[in-house]
Amino acid sequence: MTARLVLVRHGESVANVEQVLDTRPPGARLTEEGVRQASRLADALAAEPLAAVYASRAVRARQTAAPVAQRHELAVDVLDGVHESFAGAVEGRSDLEAHEAFRDVYRAWHTGDLDRCVPGGETGRQVLDRFLADLATVSKVHPTGTVVIVSHGAAMRLAAAALASNVDSAFADAHFMPNAGSVLLERSGNGWRCVRWNDVDLP
Repeated sequence: MTARLVLVRHGESVANVEQVLDTRPPGARLTEEGVRQASRLADALAAEPLAAVYASRAVRARQTAAPVAQRHELAVDVLDGVHESFAGAVEGRSDLEAHEAFRDVYRAWHTGDLDRCVPGGETGRQVLDRFLADLATVSKVHPTGTVVIVSHGAAMRLAAAALASNVDSAFADAHFMPNAGSVLLERSGNGWRCVRWNDVDLP
């Protein structure tokens, strides 16, 4: 049995609906639609034998993971390093200028400038260091089988591009991850390859 990682973006949150930059845990809860998305995710993974279910510290991530774990009679284990990229000075804002500032830094990361940050926020290098360290730990604990990790769109796209041999930063930057969307990574030799990016199957 090979090792597989299912990286999942949390379901729709109250902050998503209000277009608020909400990157500091514990953050906003799921909306009713987010709860339904989490339930549909549990249905989609019901037939997949899971070794473990993890989530970031954020409330919305733990709420999304809960029905998946319950379906498999597993606990939701919390990881410290897979939370969203901290937005720094624009945290809590919903205006266009704040979103553009965050997006500009994120695009810079995907073009190789990992040391850029929003004032008071994280660099791309810091995000990758913590996120990939947690994935490495999970992989050691579960060397085979499928593990679900409920995380956040920007951070998981950056990490997946860094980890998968067949996905580059341009692809990850261009392919937005919807609420409850997922990336399926599969162990390939000493590394990983991306089998599916949300609804796109990759060769």
